[in-house]
Amino acid sequence: QVQLVESGGGLVQAGESLRLSCAASGIIFSSYVMAWYRQAPGKQRELVARITSGGSTNYVDSVKGRFTISRDNANSTLYLQMNSLKPEDTAVYYCGALWALVTRYWGQGTQVTVSS
Repeated sequence: QVQLVESGGGLVQAGESLRLSCAASGIIFSSYVMAWYRQAPGKQRELVARITSGGSTNYVDSVKGRFTISRDNANSTLYLQMNSLKPEDTAVYYCGALWALVTRYWGQGTQVTVSS
């Protein structure tokens, strides 16, 4: 059984930082491209950052320079370090495991709320 379990969300003020974690089980973690997505109220889910098994990364323009995605293949864990948070970063954040460019597995999500 595949499980992706996010943690680390919460309520912070603008300018502060949070670190999200996603613990994976039931998959060969190191074989998957992993990603963080987010969905704000009334908006579509968007890709925030993606990391290949080898560590190559991509980010949506709105988070470049503020967010850092990383992975620990030995411990099957994905991270998202979020600095200089803005109110527009408020959303439910999901981790996903991609295979052949398709997100095959999703976590349950963790709420991030940034107050101004």
